[in-house]
Amino acid sequence: MRSNSGLPGFARDRPGLALGLSILAVELVGASGAIFTAQGLGEWYSSLVRPAIAPPNWVFGPVWTALFALMGVAVWLVWRQAPTDPDGAKLAIGVFVVHFIFNLGWSAVFFGQQALGAGLLVILALWVLIVTTIMVFDRVDRRAALLLVPYLLWVSFATYLNYQFWVLN
Repeated sequence: MRSNSGLPGFARDRPGLALGLSILAVELVGASGAIFTAQGLGEWYSSLVRPAIAPPNWVFGPVWTALFALMGVAVWLVWRQAPTDPDGAKLAIGVFVVHFIFNLGWSAVFFGQQALGAGLLVILALWVLIVTTIMVFDRVDRRAALLLVPYLLWVSFATYLNYQFWVLN
């Protein structure tokens, strides 16, 4: 039986479709940052002194695709709780959106503006926002919070890389 609860209930009424839409939305928004990455990957990025532990460029696409998929599942899990915890879900998704703006902002600053120091500041703020997102997701659905842990680990590594690029260049 379907509820007429609108968007908050959609994730429970049509879980497969809602899951697919969540993953697709996060993947598409996340991929939009590649516009800035493509701008900087030419001569500028190849001219930088690379940290010794920097992975090859081809690693980033698959890793980010997987991380965005995990984020999409996490958002879906939170969205599914909207009918029973509307305030918690609304706060969690709001924090997620703010954090995602910083995720895209890092690509715009680091690659688009080619600003290593400013990129470091943005990624530090992003790291704090990821931790905050994990905390608010945990209040709504622990599984959603746990799905963001690989993302936090990757951004921790990326923060170190950004710092090393800034120091070396």
